[in-house]
Amino acid sequence: MKILSWNVNGIRAILKKGFMDFIIKENPDILCLQETKAHPEQVDIVLQDHPHRYWNSAERKGYSSVAVFSKIKPISITKEIGHELDNEGRVLALEFENFYLVNVYVPNSGRGLSRLETRKEWDKIFHDFVKSIEKKKPVVICGDLNVAHKEIDLANPKSNYNKTAGYTQTEIDGFQEHVNAGFVDTFREFNKEPGNYTYWGVWNNLRARNVGWRIDYFLASKSFLNNIKNSFILPEVMGSDHCPVGVELI
Repeated sequence: MKILSWNVNGIRAILKKGFMDFIIKENPDILCLQETKAHPEQVDIVLQDHPHRYWNSAERKGYSSVAVFSKIKPISITKEIGHELDNEGRVLALEFENFYLVNVYVPNSGRGLSRLETRKEWDKIFHDFVKSIEKKKPVVICGDLNVAHKEIDLANPKSNYNKTAGYTQTEIDGFQEHVNAGFVDTFREFNKEPGNYTYWGVWNNLRARNVGWRIDYFLASKSFLNNIKNSFILPEVMGSDHCPVGVELI
């Protein structure tokens, strides 16, 4: 089974940028999208091989939102974690036979860190949610977690630390809470090299110079690690300010 995750920064925009060709080429069994910025009735998308389609769209039009397209029918779907930001369409948790898949678009702490306290609260409630469903079966978390976990995960750690959303100690601690509780950063199980990023700002030619951040992840319950054959980043795929990430399951 191949699962792909991608912050598309607007699904209506990316449909004009080779998105369907990418899906045909990669042929994922499950496709998780973040920041779709749309309601399903606004999107003309035909994925015939993925008949099971789920959207969690923000009440505010053109904002946030996540979607999942799957060849496999899930047992159950959950869209809320019990936080005030549930109306922003940030979570889709799908229960399959052997694991839960949680597609998440974690709130950005905002310009000037204006939303950092809200982000801290959200991280805790989200963590409690994934630990609660893990009591039933292993969990795979994928999506834009909006944090670089370690220095190796961004090009300029010193100049951004505690100044820029995505690399404050508060956000790092929120991610570390997952790790402490037994979730594994699957990419680092296969690749421990620097220079592997998933997001680049759209200014100053940052992507061409690979001045980026790794903020898109697949985390997995430790008990599920033996099921993960590979975890990878596809930095050559264009169309968004993020690139896709993925896992292959045995």
